[in-house]
Amino acid sequence: MYTALSPTIQPNPLPTATLMRKNLKNIGLIAAGLATGALATLQISASAQQAASAPLPLDQLRLFAEVFGQIKHEYVEPVDDKKLLTAAIKGMVSSLDPHSSYLDKTDYEELQEQTKGRFAGLGIEISSEDGLIKVISPIEDTPAFRAGIRPGDLITRINDKPVRGMTLDKAVKQMRGEPGTKVTLTIFRKTDDRTFPITVTRALIRVQSVKMKIPEPGYGYIRITSFQERTVPDLAAKLQDLARQQPDLKGLVIDLRNNGGGLLQSAVGVAGAFLPDNAVVVSTNGQIADAKQTFRDTYDNYRLPSFDSDPLKNVPEIFKKVPIVVLTNAYSASASEIVAGALQDHHRALIVGKTTFGKGSVQTVRPMTADTALRLTTAYYYTPSGKSIQNQGVRPDVPVDQYADGDPDDALVTREVDYSNHLANTQDPNEKKEQEARESDRLEQLRILEEQNDKKTPEQRRKDRERKPVEFGSSDDFMLQQALNKLEGKTVVESKSISERKLAQNKPPRSASAPVAVKPALPATPGSSPASGALPASAPTAESK
Repeated sequence: MYTALSPTIQPNPLPTATLMRKNLKNIGLIAAGLATGALATLQISASAQQAASAPLPLDQLRLFAEVFGQIKHEYVEPVDDKKLLTAAIKGMVSSLDPHSSYLDKTDYEELQEQTKGRFAGLGIEISSEDGLIKVISPIEDTPAFRAGIRPGDLITRINDKPVRGMTLDKAVKQMRGEPGTKVTLTIFRKTDDRTFPITVTRALIRVQSVKMKIPEPGYGYIRITSFQERTVPDLAAKLQDLARQQPDLKGLVIDLRNNGGGLLQSAVGVAGAFLPDNAVVVSTNGQIADAKQTFRDTYDNYRLPSFDSDPLKNVPEIFKKVPIVVLTNAYSASASEIVAGALQDHHRALIVGKTTFGKGSVQTVRPMTADTALRLTTAYYYTPSGKSIQNQGVRPDVPVDQYADGDPDDALVTREVDYSNHLANTQDPNEKKEQEARESDRLEQLRILEEQNDKKTPEQRRKDRERKPVEFGSSDDFMLQQALNKLEGKTVVESKSISERKLAQNKPPRSASAPVAVKPALPATPGSSPASGALPASAPTAESK
């Protein structure tokens, strides 16, 4: 499981109130976030639906009661009933897949807080790996980011307490604390083959979900760090500001790197800012009737309780037509994948960067009591062309590395498909073979990495240790520069990664029956697909190298 930290166990934001939609009965649409994690989530109120009646497995329930009784009667120490039953529920739910979970009071409260973009903690997204805590990504402008924590770092100790054998829940609780207090994390960095301590001061974190800058005259850059309650209004304001500053806009870069997800409504709204009116953004399919939905970019599908009116109504028309490049990496998940997949399928953008996380399932968050909830996987989601990205991710049209000299830690990246209990992609009969091939490529890349490390001089090793994470959107952002090159018709330096190049060359075919828009603002035509690497609309093209 992949968790976004306040530290917190459940990364995806969740409104406290069930959202009402006349065409969705009593369902509120919620967040997609990286097992973070990555999820597209539906919230169903406690009274909205009742579990379908089914025969209870009485023999197994009797066995459960007997085991519970034996523990209460014979265990070496007294055990609290609530603690036992909560552990049983958590174990039952977590055995299903990486994204189903039972939220206790603390988890549920923090999940709700994050939708507003503020929480107390370190500012890292984590998962578990080989008994240790793996950093998926530090959140920009947070204590963890400023302390130099990197994606792929393994936390081996928290305040000198070993984490091996510790549950993810317990590890998160060890890292929680009041703003201003400190926690020391012992880090093992595989790329440097060294272990060292980092002390981080906890803080109240306010995440700015939308950032804008002008990297070059005539070109805009929009970074979306997460999909929160204010993301669509903030995006609309930034786009209006950009249009005022650059009335002759030639191209736009939308940066979704390290964006683990957020509110599903916000993903629909963000995509809608750039798509034709009434375009399909995403669809879902599951066993229950209300899990079978198609979400178009209409105000009804991205409206949130805090909105007084449609925030996109005053967005300049240029953004429906301007050539777009979307930047992604392995930590772009769920809601990010919904946006990237929609813009790619509708031929509104080229995807540049790395294959995304590959989280293509939907969770339902159902309140169980006043302060607990069940988050359960209830559906798969599909891009507008009918494609499932489960375990495959959104694959780039142009694979590009984060660093000019390549990304040596690519072999250490964890995606959805790497979780042992991940759901299968029902559209891919060759999934197992593809996973084996990917693992083979990963091992080959690890071998190359080890060879390169063995040949490094002490000076090169020192530089590796001192290399800071890339500041997205800065002049040192190599991937952004390649995106601008693509928009300007210049040469693009493609990825050196074996696996990334193979993934980009073997993008899954689109569904022949699903509607896909050929050009911006034109009606959809069935079965069409863009030429690989071709920019939408009238953007210049260039040979990729």
